[in-house]
Amino acid sequence: MIQAEISIYPMATRTTSVSFYIAKAIESIQDIENLRYEINPMGTILESDDIDVINLATKKMMETVHYLGIARVEVVIKIDSRRDKQIKMEEKIDSIKKQMEK
Repeated sequence: MIQAEISIYPMATRTTSVSFYIAKAIESIQDIENLRYEINPMGTILESDDIDVINLATKKMMETVHYLGIARVEVVIKIDSRRDKQIKMEEKIDSIKKQMEK
């Protein structure tokens, strides 16, 4: 299973708020097959068993922001690829929470 954390930073927008651009970027990946995602305050977690799906989602998010008139987009992506187990993002969170209870 592959989880990736992606953060999109539209550069030189008219205001300091970028939520509109982020919302449109996330909307652009909603129909990608074999992709799950979860938003958080600092980025979006992508999940798939195929790195090509993660790459497609990254490309679509970036291109969507460009399409909205932003000439420069910074993208930060962190990838966790695990082949020994099929662990979903919720299970990773649960594992951390269990360790906190000890």
